[in-house]
Amino acid sequence: MKRHQFLRWLAAGACTAAMLQALPAAAQNWPARPVRIVVPFATGGPADVYARFLAQRLPDLLGQPFVVENRPGAGAVIGTDLVAKSPADGYTLLLMSNTHTVNETLVQNKPYDLDRDFVAVAPINYSDLVLVAHPAVPVNNVRDVLKMAKERPGKLNYASSGTGTPYHMAGELFKSMSDTKIVHIPYKGSSGARTDVLGGQVDMMFDAVTTMTEQVKAGKVKAIATTGKVRSAVLPDVPTVNESGVPGYEATIWLGLLAPKGTPAAVVGRLNEAVSRIVAQPDVQQAWAKQGAVPLMMNPQAFEKYVRDDVQKWSKVIKSANIKAD
Repeated sequence: MKRHQFLRWLAAGACTAAMLQALPAAAQNWPARPVRIVVPFATGGPADVYARFLAQRLPDLLGQPFVVENRPGAGAVIGTDLVAKSPADGYTLLLMSNTHTVNETLVQNKPYDLDRDFVAVAPINYSDLVLVAHPAVPVNNVRDVLKMAKERPGKLNYASSGTGTPYHMAGELFKSMSDTKIVHIPYKGSSGARTDVLGGQVDMMFDAVTTMTEQVKAGKVKAIATTGKVRSAVLPDVPTVNESGVPGYEATIWLGLLAPKGTPAAVVGRLNEAVSRIVAQPDVQQAWAKQGAVPLMMNPQAFEKYVRDDVQKWSKVIKSANIKAD
């Protein structure tokens, strides 16, 4: 090796070493400025609600503001792609739901890939969904829905917050397992879908118990069934879909945080520890239990496996039922 080549190689090596030494220091100093949590869904839904909840609590543990930014559109693809292309420095995070694990199979030609472009940070919680109908719709239980759907295929419709969202997939799974034809009406967010069901423009909707229970108790909608393995603690008098005529049915919504691939492990670890501390607090667990939300706690490695397993689960459902994006 010539002398000038050796000196160039030596200088490059010194720069690389300096950069590697700087990474832990940068991670230790994180966060030094506000952190953005991108929610790829409209305001008012569970993802938005719990992102804002974390944004209120995380500054107490990490010392900097956390700011929620809603970037809905294209079934969560727009906001998710924004985070995928953001610097991997811990200052832009993604509030994900199982919409994302569904989209890995359902939505073709996405500009990102969960496994390639993101690192798992921490889960937040999960909750059951509840199938509700406007009071004017002549159905009071799952058997009524099945009877009407079979006698008048395509007459009933249901709203969702968009293609690939848990609300959509709950409906498609219901249709597939019950062999019925019910028209899907996608919205750009759960708020619009919820508003039109409450107003009678759409017949039904699978919605999170965390956001629809109060409307059920107020008599603004009829609760047809919940979607968990067992009855919901907040709607104990409402039977599950499983026990009401569609054996084996189960669909939930869960939430978590991701960061761009390459985010320093030390930053991911601090975030995971902070989120886990928040969801473990007794007052948080009590408040969430009243809403129908169940806290989730895992380290980043366990959460990464959880995400991958959910991708595989929904991939099998989508392919076996031949579910297509609208």
